Amino acid sequence: MKKYILTILLIVPFLLQSQNFRGLDKSPMDQAKFPLSNRVTEKVAVITYSRPQLNNRSFKDIVPLDKVWRTGANEATEIRLYSDIIIDDKNISAGTYTLFTIPEENQVTVIINSATNIWGAYSYKSEKDVIRVKVPLVKSDESLEALSITFSNENEQPKIHFGWEYMRFELPFDVL
Repeated sequence: MKKYILTILLIVPFLLQSQNFRGLDKSPMDQAKFPLSNRVTEKVAVITYSRPQLNNRSFKDIVPLDKVWRTGANEATEIRLYSDIIIDDKNISAGTYTLFTIPEENQVTVIINSATNIWGAYSYKSEKDVIRVKVPLVKSDESLEALSITFSNENEQPKIHFGWEYMRFELPFDVL
């Protein structure tokens, strides 16, 4: 009997001390990788971003036009380059960067910035911009509930594709 009482006395404190784990994030993190195939282990680029959801809102309700946006939710979107690339005739060295955008009515300014470990766009500084490129904003007939980023390599031209709600834009690049 003493063994049972002792066992209960030792177990009860562990049962009463539960962990306070947070619930699931409303904007889960995701990654886009290039090359796309998981069989290719030597990647050129990996983008890590949080995927905000529309939840019965519109893109313009969530993302203000003509202002720097973190291109996702929570932390600023991170692009890690394992190889040097060229965007718009500018060399970008391998390394870790943040990826910001400025959505406008018919185009998007894509910004690769040398700052890292940034939450949101609150501490964005334009003097750390590595490159700014304006790309056309295209409207799709299909709406995407969550922000989505992916890569393609059609006709040997690598591109980063961005989509959310009816908004789509892409950023071509070349690998050195």
